[in-house]
Amino acid sequence: MELAAQTWPDLGSYFETESLALVPVGSTEQHGPHLPEGTDHIIAESLARAAATSSGFLCTPTITIGVSPHHRQFHGTMWVDAPVFRDYMESLVSNLTYHGIDRVVFVNAHGGNVAHLREVGRRLHDRGEAFAIEWMWDESIPTLVSDLFEQNGPHGGPKETAMIQHLAGDLVREDRLEEAHEGGVTFPTDDSHRNGARVFYDCIDNSPNGVFGDQTDATAEKGERLFEAAADQLRELCLWLNEQPFEDLVAKPHV
Repeated sequence: MELAAQTWPDLGSYFETESLALVPVGSTEQHGPHLPEGTDHIIAESLARAAATSSGFLCTPTITIGVSPHHRQFHGTMWVDAPVFRDYMESLVSNLTYHGIDRVVFVNAHGGNVAHLREVGRRLHDRGEAFAIEWMWDESIPTLVSDLFEQNGPHGGPKETAMIQHLAGDLVREDRLEEAHEGGVTFPTDDSHRNGARVFYDCIDNSPNGVFGDQTDATAEKGERLFEAAADQLRELCLWLNEQPFEDLVAKPHV
């Protein structure tokens, strides 16, 4: 069920019996010369909608701009400062709790959002207001991702390329896959860590064109397998979370 497509009486009926919502969260940032800047929010929204449709749970509108200052050197990248993002997401969940939602799954597709969404979940959990968890699609199916691609990459690589080939193939610049591979790098690079420390902050410090891995290894068929497997994982997570008594999810009292 998509919140934005419902009337308020219909939503009232949902809130009478259900207390879970999916919130898709992505970014609008560079994904190399071959993928659209909406890559992350396209993936997040598609997975959230699929899981909501199969489970019957509520899906909110998508958060399309996240924490992406590390991609700012590339044209068109948009971002919000991390404290603003955290406060916004916390306020958004509090909005949902007002209507009766007490558990939320952040359907995330951008690595830069991870730590901040987990911090939001921590704040809400400590107040006993809601149980909000961050879910990252590729982390739900690591074995399949490794099996499908010889040279994977954390950003703009074959897994994201394959997903967009499947979800929005007309947005993929297929004639630039070789360019993306040749102008990018495998990950991690030799210069990214020294003596146990991560010694870079921005993507441009690692990759001239902003991507990692072998994009030529991606296909729409592989993307379909990734999508279906991740959507199944998300659905199962929602069903599990829905079954948990709320008192088991909130912070435990002092020992």
